[in-house]
Amino acid sequence: MPRAPHRIVVPGDKSISHRAVLFNAMGEGQARVTGLLRAEDVHRTLIGVQQLGAQLRWEGDVLVVAGAPWHHGGVIECGNSGTTARLLLGALAPRAGARLVGDASLSRRPMRRVLDLLERMGAAPQAHATLPLEVQAAELHGLDHVAVVASAQVKSAMLLAGLGAEGETAYTEPVSTRDHTERLLRAMGARLSSTMTPAGARLSVRRGPLSACDVRVPGDVSSATFWMVAAAIREGLEVELPDVGLNPTRTAALDVLQRMGAELRVEDAGGVEPMGVVRVRGRGLRGTTISGAEVPRLIDELPAIAVAAAFAEGETVVSDAAELRVKESDRIEAIVGGLRSIGVEAEARPDGFVVNGGGARGGEVATHGDHRIAMAFSVAGLCVPVRVSEISSVQTSYPAFFPELERLRASILSGA
Repeated sequence: MPRAPHRIVVPGDKSISHRAVLFNAMGEGQARVTGLLRAEDVHRTLIGVQQLGAQLRWEGDVLVVAGAPWHHGGVIECGNSGTTARLLLGALAPRAGARLVGDASLSRRPMRRVLDLLERMGAAPQAHATLPLEVQAAELHGLDHVAVVASAQVKSAMLLAGLGAEGETAYTEPVSTRDHTERLLRAMGARLSSTMTPAGARLSVRRGPLSACDVRVPGDVSSATFWMVAAAIREGLEVELPDVGLNPTRTAALDVLQRMGAELRVEDAGGVEPMGVVRVRGRGLRGTTISGAEVPRLIDELPAIAVAAAFAEGETVVSDAAELRVKESDRIEAIVGGLRSIGVEAEARPDGFVVNGGGARGGEVATHGDHRIAMAFSVAGLCVPVRVSEISSVQTSYPAFFPELERLRASILSGA
């Protein structure tokens, strides 16, 4: 008799959770946010907007956000959350002051791409490009910027600044990145338009208010990817993931796993932020190539995909992913180091990595304090003995990950 699917409900999408709280804190009126990710990174955004003047309260599992005019936020602790820091830089620039600080890891991550744009719009220059940063509200003017490197966080920061700037603010991205910001800003009444140009998609926004908007946060597809990979590397195992976000700017990991040979089915329920049920059954995997426009659509899922590549036959090549080097860790080096630690042949390249699959035997993996590295290699432990060096970082995005992993491991051992 076929084994029943192992059902896993993943936490709310982190990117959407940040935006649902921050944007409604900037808006007029009151909004109800359901499905919010209750993890450390999003908690940093919650505390930050409260310090700036927004009113928050919980009604059961629903967060009610009441926007208010912002005042100086004092010292806002961003912890390890790059999304909190970068989006707040843009939101604060025309509205209010604050001092943004972070933990040791975040304080090493570059903020220069955001700061350069804000300074060109009229914000006060910053002496250095990392946290801590002192922000003062300024009279901003619109800017027409054509990006060389695609980044959803940089794009979002500029659009938020543009909502309080004189004239038109436009951002052109060379390849499409996740569009959660645009979807929610439109739903909140922002004067946002988009056109295609020879340089890429051009988004433009003009000064104007936002109206509070209720948000249902779908399950985080980045979190779901760990379980998709878990099924993909265990032939015959099937997982079922309900209410997962299916925003097309975020679903390249599903395309890649299908291309590698995983049996994957999707039932799309639609919505402003589309969601649905994803089912994955493991069978033999093969290597693949990931590059170009596909990369921004799975940049956060690449640590998990690398683990799938470790158990696939043949070579997997990832390129055009230099952005990995400025995440919570240098993820290219962390991925390659982790793969080698469990007996997989892998090579780091300036903008990606190469994995020669089929040879994992297990070992101890250094996570470098990076939650996605910790989770990815813990999933590898379903097939070979793996010990990860540090797991507390997982609290930033998926507090229930390890209990769920143990539940899945028990299910595999029992044959249920």
